Amino acid sequence: MDKLQAIRGIAFDLDGTLVDSAPGLTSAVDQALYALELPVAGEERVVTWIGNGADVLMERALTWARQERASQRSAQGKPSVDHADIPQEEQLRILRKLFDRFYEETVEEGSFLFPDVQETLSALSAKGIPLGLVTNKPTPFVAPLLEALDIAKYFSVIVGGDDVQNKKPHPEPLLLVAGKLSLTPAELLFVGDSRNDILAARAAGCPSVGLTYGYNYGEAITLSEPDVVFDHFKDLLPALGLSHSEHQELNND
Repeated sequence: MDKLQAIRGIAFDLDGTLVDSAPGLTSAVDQALYALELPVAGEERVVTWIGNGADVLMERALTWARQERASQRSAQGKPSVDHADIPQEEQLRILRKLFDRFYEETVEEGSFLFPDVQETLSALSAKGIPLGLVTNKPTPFVAPLLEALDIAKYFSVIVGGDDVQNKKPHPEPLLLVAGKLSLTPAELLFVGDSRNDILAARAAGCPSVGLTYGYNYGEAITLSEPDVVFDHFKDLLPALGLSHSEHQELNND
């Protein structure tokens, strides 16, 4: 916890950290796959693909769907490859466009704050700690989602996936936030749920908190060796020195 003593600002990941976005993402992914007559994946599988932005999400979805369909065709005694298929590169381009169209419809209704996020962000903001957001999610989806969930007001800096040349795990987004908040990297805590978050923080020189309840490709966040591991979002408050009276309302599970 020693690294948290110098903290003057906090940046957060979005999907899997603040927001359970898996229902909306899964719906958009599956609708896009279905539109191309490919097998649908389901939420349990889609959550293992979240975290590297929409391009990589769709690459993973298409790779799986093509392999799944090949297996289904083989089981039916058909050739594993349908030669009437459009090339995979073209298929991916279309799939990404379909995803964007469907996700615009599902992003808000299929996204929910994790427990205690609203209250914890409010407490941190009230303490005067500047807060930032760093996500690989395509930028056009970010602001409307934050507004719909009523948490946009807490962030003074928001960096989406289209706002930088290099997404997480590259340090560029975190260094951008630190610069805009006039902080050194060591003064900016990054809170996330995935390997990419911890790698980005380490590369930027920021201390990190890893949350155990997120997506993280199906692996334990402890394997990425964040500086601190928390099971609950509200655990941030006592770690950052808020008095019992300031966070006692969050102590009940």
